[in-house]
Amino acid sequence: MSPGASVEERHAEVKTAPSQEAAAPAAVLEARDLNLFYGSFQALKNVAVAIPPRTITAFIGPSGCGKSTILRTFNRMNDLIPGVKITGQVLLYGRDIYAPKTDLATLRKRVGMVFQRPNPFPISAFENVAYGPRVHHTARGSDLAGIVEKSLRATALWEDLKDKLDLPALALSPEQQQRLCISRLLAVEPEILLMDEPCSALDPIATARIEEMIQELRKTYSIVIVTHNMQQAARVSSVTAYFLLGEMVEFGPTGQIFTSPRDPRTEQYITGRFG
Repeated sequence: MSPGASVEERHAEVKTAPSQEAAAPAAVLEARDLNLFYGSFQALKNVAVAIPPRTITAFIGPSGCGKSTILRTFNRMNDLIPGVKITGQVLLYGRDIYAPKTDLATLRKRVGMVFQRPNPFPISAFENVAYGPRVHHTARGSDLAGIVEKSLRATALWEDLKDKLDLPALALSPEQQQRLCISRLLAVEPEILLMDEPCSALDPIATARIEEMIQELRKTYSIVIVTHNMQQAARVSSVTAYFLLGEMVEFGPTGQIFTSPRDPRTEQYITGRFG
């Protein structure tokens, strides 16, 4: 894979590279026999899951089941927590991201994270989106302005802000702040978007608009979304994984998971008898 390849070219390479086809023909991101410990507590237990390209994958399950923990393993955010131990593999395009000498800055650029609550920087809307390209030295001047516009258009925020780019980001509504944070992420051209409860701080109308945006982003990016809202998972995702007590109980097409789950524990959760 060439370093300057576009998102589209990288997705194409996932399908065509023989070495990757042999390991995971339909996966851009994959966990194999993944275990994670917080000290003596085991939060993930032998998890194996493959994330398909240009698909929205939902992780569901009760609080404390491990779904946000595994999301953070995908770009090594758990490295920031003292006492964490990880065994197994996480493969990005067939390469183990936990291998020695992995460049974490590059990894987190390629696999971006959107958090539960919007976290814009206390600077202008323009500078929020421009921050990543400035830090990575990928654009400046008029090119930078073009990237900001493109990123804001991708999140349907351009029309709202095109005449207010100097407005402090913290003055925006919660929905606009979340869109801005996603725009900031898109500006560095990631390949995979990780979304940890991206609508948890939003009202139903704002949630619906964010979900529409996520559906549009799926055309370009592979997306993994953690949600407590089963209706949201059913609405936006194509595949769903159900987690319980650190195990991935079941993984499959969202329609099948919600209408005819294979594991009785999944059925108990979906029908509200557990969790």
